[in-house]
Amino acid sequence: MSKLQLPADDSVALRVTHSNLASFASDIRVSQQTTVEALKEKLWKKTGTAVGSMRLELRDEAGARVADLDRDAAPLAAYSPYDGYRLHIIDLDPSSVTSGGWLEDTSLVEKYTISDEAYDKLGTNFRKFKEKMVSKNPVSDDKQSDNHMEELCANIKVGDRCEVEPGAKRGTVKFVGRAEALGRGFWVGVQYDEPLGKHDGMVKGVRFFECPQGHGAIVRPEKVKVGNFPERDPFDDEDEI
Repeated sequence: MSKLQLPADDSVALRVTHSNLASFASDIRVSQQTTVEALKEKLWKKTGTAVGSMRLELRDEAGARVADLDRDAAPLAAYSPYDGYRLHIIDLDPSSVTSGGWLEDTSLVEKYTISDEAYDKLGTNFRKFKEKMVSKNPVSDDKQSDNHMEELCANIKVGDRCEVEPGAKRGTVKFVGRAEALGRGFWVGVQYDEPLGKHDGMVKGVRFFECPQGHGAIVRPEKVKVGNFPERDPFDDEDEI
């Protein structure tokens, strides 16, 4: 079918994966009239892989390679994609920001450390602030905190759509209640729409809920806002492509 013969709604739903980001996966809907170069520009903003270092492969639902998108000026339609096909990004730059795994594994990032002695010499620090507050208020802070969290949880129910800070991450509430394995007080388990979590609903050997690996998180209720938060289009903050 030529470009002029394409119907008005010629978009196709594709799954996006990345050679250097094992946990990255995103579902997009893109017009088949989009050129390969324009598609690379959009994917660069989402993944960090430079356009000049990006090779795109079109794979079928079974993962078999269908075609290399090797003509930047060609429209996506030239490669005959179908709904459910996978668009696989291969980063050719060995020094790319996506290489080495540090975008996914925070243990690879060098942490700033300070000795206890140097920390105590600081004019103001959290430890001193906490000691001061405890001395001023002998009433159990833990009890007050528990009561506050319980009040917040009263308005959060399993199945609610929600947004979690920081980052305005969206998802669905999967657990509400106490989780002694994580610490005293109340917790909220969330299944994120995108793989922005840390687990699949199991933490420290305890199963709190079930969700795909990398989509689960358990946070304090004050970080959760429930309401009308539909799943985002991965490109909803960009121009249509």
